[in-house]
Amino acid sequence: MVAQQQGDGFVVFDGVQKSYDGETLVVKDLNLSVAKGEFLTMLGPSGSGKTTCLMMLAGFETATNGEIMLDKRPINSVPPHKRGIGMVFQNYALFPHMTVGENLAFPLEVRGLGKSDREKKVKRALDMVQMGAFMGRRPAQLSGGQQQRIALARALVFEPELVLMDEPLGALDKQLREHMQFEITRLAHDLGITTVYVTHDQTEALTMSDNVAVFDDGRIQQLDPPDVLYEEPRNSFVAQFIGENNTLDGVVKEIKGDACVVELDSGALIDAKPVNISKVGERTRVSIRPERVEANKERLDAEAHLIDAEVLEFIYMGDVFRTRLKVAGNENFIMKTRNAPDQVRHKKGEKIKIGWMPKDCRALDCPT
Repeated sequence: MVAQQQGDGFVVFDGVQKSYDGETLVVKDLNLSVAKGEFLTMLGPSGSGKTTCLMMLAGFETATNGEIMLDKRPINSVPPHKRGIGMVFQNYALFPHMTVGENLAFPLEVRGLGKSDREKKVKRALDMVQMGAFMGRRPAQLSGGQQQRIALARALVFEPELVLMDEPLGALDKQLREHMQFEITRLAHDLGITTVYVTHDQTEALTMSDNVAVFDDGRIQQLDPPDVLYEEPRNSFVAQFIGENNTLDGVVKEIKGDACVVELDSGALIDAKPVNISKVGERTRVSIRPERVEANKERLDAEAHLIDAEVLEFIYMGDVFRTRLKVAGNENFIMKTRNAPDQVRHKKGEKIKIGWMPKDCRALDCPT
């Protein structure tokens, strides 16, 4: 796990662990700091610990060990309704017997606001999500996208400094989900709200976040801005989980500073950037993104590494060509090239040379 600096974060997890049975840790020694106004996404597969972390922050689960801080205050023993945190769930959690306006007014009533103040805040929150005309409707009279907007407005209506979102867009269709990604990000930044967002959708995480914490096996595997996460994965899990990725297995033959030579299992030698390896003779998995692979030698410089490949499938996708290749025994090696007048459309069975820059090929740990 990559150690995280605690500093003076607005949200801080300090050595937090969680076990449900007293034996198995589903969250292992979590140290994480979220700055005020930051949009942080917790990303990972099912069972990785991300939702458990969110539930501990919300107060719906209790940490087994460690401390959770909110604005420098320990909150482990503070009940959920006294934490002042807005929540948005995938299932909306709207009261079916209440109108939209009543759903939004409810958290304000609980906090003791007068009717006049409630009406002003409800109107403001509905206007923020462009749902001002729906105040008198009940949830059953709204589409899924409209219900999600109302759920978002309800989380914002009492002007919290922290909003937690647990897979809030999972039930929406692709087009609406992409639109809501933009809306949520815009609102969070415009209002200066600290947001902790949980998803298993890596495209969603890359699109929306200031920083992404990638979870696996109860630990943060990497915490970085989206571009760093994609361009510079620190281990095989992150490289494979974030975006599309080509892998080739082999053995480290030589290490020279920020470069190494890997002998692939096929016998071919390639140059790579050593990232998560320590010694010669160690097994490694090299990672190359499909868009970094090129078959047009004119697009590559003298440092580029060339290797034999066989075309297994060519797919026209409009703006890009997607070519599936057999490379060093791997029959699912993908080359993704932009649709350009000088870009060759390869035929099935064609033998070609492909290449990439050594700096784009990262030698990572080899999972057992």
